[in-house]
Amino acid sequence: MGTSGKGKEFNGPKAPKDAVKKRPGFYIMRGKEIMGSPQSDGRGIQFLYQNDGRMLSSARIVGNITDENMIELMKTVAGFRKLVHSIGVSVETDGGPAEVDFVFQMYGKTDPYQSGTTIRQSIPTDGMETMVMLGEQQWSEDDDEPGQIRFEFDRSGCTATVAVKLYLQDGYDAPEESEENDVDFTSPLYGEMLEKSLMQSGNPARLKKALNKARNGEDVTVAFIGGSITQGAGAIPINTKCYARQIFEGLCNYLGKGTDENIHYRKAGVGGTPSELGMIRYERDVLRMDSDGMIREDKPDIVIVEFAVNDEGDETKGECYDSLVRKILLQDNRPAVILLFAVFADDGNLQERLSPVGRAYDLPMVSVKDAVVDQFYRKPGEGRLVSKNQFFYDSYHPTNTGHRIMADCVLHYIREADKQPECADSLCLAQIVPPKGNAFEQVRLLDRNIYGLIKDGAHQDKECFYAANLQVQIDCGDFADTDAELQAVEMDMNLEPTKEFPYNWMYRGQKPGDGNVRPFTMDIVCTSLLLVFKDSADIHTGCARVWVDGEEVLYADPHINGWTHCNPVICFKNRERRSHHVEVHMADGQADRKFTILGFGYVE
Repeated sequence: MGTSGKGKEFNGPKAPKDAVKKRPGFYIMRGKEIMGSPQSDGRGIQFLYQNDGRMLSSARIVGNITDENMIELMKTVAGFRKLVHSIGVSVETDGGPAEVDFVFQMYGKTDPYQSGTTIRQSIPTDGMETMVMLGEQQWSEDDDEPGQIRFEFDRSGCTATVAVKLYLQDGYDAPEESEENDVDFTSPLYGEMLEKSLMQSGNPARLKKALNKARNGEDVTVAFIGGSITQGAGAIPINTKCYARQIFEGLCNYLGKGTDENIHYRKAGVGGTPSELGMIRYERDVLRMDSDGMIREDKPDIVIVEFAVNDEGDETKGECYDSLVRKILLQDNRPAVILLFAVFADDGNLQERLSPVGRAYDLPMVSVKDAVVDQFYRKPGEGRLVSKNQFFYDSYHPTNTGHRIMADCVLHYIREADKQPECADSLCLAQIVPPKGNAFEQVRLLDRNIYGLIKDGAHQDKECFYAANLQVQIDCGDFADTDAELQAVEMDMNLEPTKEFPYNWMYRGQKPGDGNVRPFTMDIVCTSLLLVFKDSADIHTGCARVWVDGEEVLYADPHINGWTHCNPVICFKNRERRSHHVEVHMADGQADRKFTILGFGYVE
């Protein structure tokens, strides 16, 4: 053994053991960038959800697994334990903490977040692989499916690069690991990929007006509305590397102005929600309507709409998207609208459903799917510039590389549009038949803090409200509490999440012997009405029944989506404009459970 040149004794083992031959395995994460998002206790946590097919997609994309038997085993904890012997985890930071906690939580059958097994192991951040042995864990009999992986830091804002590899039990094998080249963003092939993204140039008049304003030093606001990709999911850090921020900064650089000098930025993405919710929250989240009902004077000049991978949840199959686009186009400052179509790892999106809206109004349409999917299936050197593993953070969201490509696709369109000759803004919505329908283009949000909603002093025994500017009267009944455990998202450049629909009506649940539950009732003059309620995996959350004019119109089940989430549903549309009586009751036998009405969307 000996000593070093400085005389320091080396205290290594006197008889090192032979190296243990590693089992075959495959990555479900490889070179993945993470960041600890701030938590209420000061820690930072990166959540990486594995349920709903996410881990299966990672096995295919990152691990190159094609054996469907192995994929099938990964759907349940029992199958996962049959397939996986151990987990190799590596974490590398630059000046961060010396150790990070790796947590792999299995969801339970009884209570997804409480009754399953949780594996926890401290991992050094020097990049060396640490083995997590599944045979050493105490497993719960209530395990259902692999749920989520977390990397827990002792403080927020820490970044790291991680890898997670599943080593297999005897009798299973994995394919060889393929090498990947860095993406060459300067190559002619990249330029060709961006050109493919431009589905339709549309009429550039409104965009050119905004660009000219910015060049002249006038204030211009760029806004983004969409789902979790617009929120920034997969981007590390989420506030600076998301496609929205990269478009904004690219636009500032293109126009020769410093960031945030005269060009301003609004990001309003909400994960897991379709345009059906987007059209309801547009005034609040994009136009920034305050609690007094006042909209800011600096309305957006450019609005980028991204719902092509979220709108499967739109029960109208396109009318809500059409209504949202028309609502934006009808703003009195006549903003430019760009339709952006993102893509999932299964190559799918809804651009075929939504593109008729862009064609009807002659809007620019940018398709990330058209840009990247074909080249995914070519070999390096034969036309593939970026692999799925490089583009996708998980089965739904892009990596930093993917977000950059999305941003570059939009910036490519903006530069091309800027070259076009001046033309007239000839759009007249009144003369265009909405291709999907426009029943909701005038939809507005009604919540507990709506402008003009005043407590009725004549009914102090109840929580009654009326609004002079809107013909509505509300009796909260036993839905009189306010829910603080809400879906929260990173708006604009903020890392601290903003709670969605904080002015809500919550039924907290009764104890035995408390008597009958008083329903939430509302009399409102309108033609269409939507309910927004809170989804939850909490087993103490119940279902509600909604009645309109004495007829049951829907059964609101918060467990269908199974996570804390805003869920919009239509109560009725295109009815006679008159006063409609609405009642929300707890479902039979669920008086002891909770339910939250986040708000309503109404069309007068």
